[in-house]
Amino acid sequence: MDSRNNKKNKRRGRNNGSEKNKKQTGQTEEKVDDMRFEDPFEDEFEKEDVSMAVDGNEDAEMADGDSKQVEKKVWMPGVNEMEDGEALEYDSTAYDTYHKLNVQWPCLSFDIMTDSLGAFRRKFPVTMYMAAGTQADKANNNKVHLLKISDLHRTKHDDGDGSEDDDDDDLDDDPIVEERSFKHPGGVNRLRCMPQAPHIIATMADTQEVHIWDAEQQFKALDKPPTSRLQPLKPVFTFSGHADEGYALDWSKVTPGRLLTGDCKKFVYLWERTNTSWTVAQAPYVGHTDSVEDIQWSPNESSVFATCSVDKTIRIWDTRVKAKCMVWVAAHKTDVNVISWNAKVSHLLASGADDGSMKIWDLRNFKSNSPTANFHWHKSPLTSLEWHPTDESVIACSAADISDPSLSQVSIWDMSLEPDEDPAVGADISHVDLPAQLLFVHQGQKNIKEVHWHPQVSSLLVSTALDGFNIFKPSNLGEIPGRGEEAKE
Repeated sequence: MDSRNNKKNKRRGRNNGSEKNKKQTGQTEEKVDDMRFEDPFEDEFEKEDVSMAVDGNEDAEMADGDSKQVEKKVWMPGVNEMEDGEALEYDSTAYDTYHKLNVQWPCLSFDIMTDSLGAFRRKFPVTMYMAAGTQADKANNNKVHLLKISDLHRTKHDDGDGSEDDDDDDLDDDPIVEERSFKHPGGVNRLRCMPQAPHIIATMADTQEVHIWDAEQQFKALDKPPTSRLQPLKPVFTFSGHADEGYALDWSKVTPGRLLTGDCKKFVYLWERTNTSWTVAQAPYVGHTDSVEDIQWSPNESSVFATCSVDKTIRIWDTRVKAKCMVWVAAHKTDVNVISWNAKVSHLLASGADDGSMKIWDLRNFKSNSPTANFHWHKSPLTSLEWHPTDESVIACSAADISDPSLSQVSIWDMSLEPDEDPAVGADISHVDLPAQLLFVHQGQKNIKEVHWHPQVSSLLVSTALDGFNIFKPSNLGEIPGRGEEAKE
């Protein structure tokens, strides 16, 4: 394996067997397939008298005799440093909901399955469905998990604030997980569900093969008691024509069953659905000079798609022309890892690179030196990027850092915001150069690999990392006037 592939494997987060054998999830060895939620707030201080050091004096007290309260400080990633023995603690008031799901093996690629429970859902508790693929210690231990997660309640705040729509007694109850799974040949590099039929799942394996699965029975079984054992599932179609493994995979939002896959040898293949199966074009799309890292179909054109690459470029293609792309730009100074096409404003495309930079492009003026926005908040490679499904100006991205867990973050941005002339009241961060568009920073996971918005639950996010899933909704996403107006019932 050449040095470039070693670099890519490190960035993608593929584990070796010794790391996977560590107990990362806190599960017992007897229940190796178990998935469970962990309450991130269960270790907070109870209402007890606690002796604390204040200004170096352990006996210092308030004038009225009450104990001093520990001062909460805002920790700024990239600005503050962690000292030995220190750990970050979540402020529960920052979240409308926040839950941690532990897994046996890392699921570094997943997708949220659309359901029949309605669009623009805002009320709690929440029920959601997901599909995720594992990267296990041995090839024959890999699976695709289908999950139904119900009773996702609001997070109980320290001040006791809840919601009138919720039962206060259930605010901190752990969600319920129903799981069905099937064997997968090799580790799962990438997994995506067909938007028009979420039980049709495409997976890219580390074996260089790409599989299509029809998991309709497993999907339906999530809503039924586990009374009978499901039959082993086999792929309905497998393509072995890629010259190398890959990570670029996307279903068309316009044409059901149309699929694109790209590999680490620079080739992109178009898949078409037939009456009974799929066909893959014999000739690939050729234009990139290095690994194709991500693919995105146009949200409203059936023949247009975008790709990004280790060759530092973004290219726009027409499916009818394989020999060359329609247009391309030298997008970043390092590998372009991820792209996301705005579903609400089809001329906006976002990209993220190995150096942590994120850029927004206007395809009506697509030139290398003319991004509409250029941010370099993250100090580590961007691993995922996704526009909000209903708010055209909001985008979420993830960054992963193996050496410094504090730099593994999910950041949320609102491109419609401008600098505020009046400084915010609260923590003293006036000395920090914060981008005006930065809404929220979520931390606490180890090496975050993907983040996705729920397409039907308002502003709910799911992120995956080596230590499992986080399901959360920042409390400030509903505070900007006009946001979520289309969700009114």
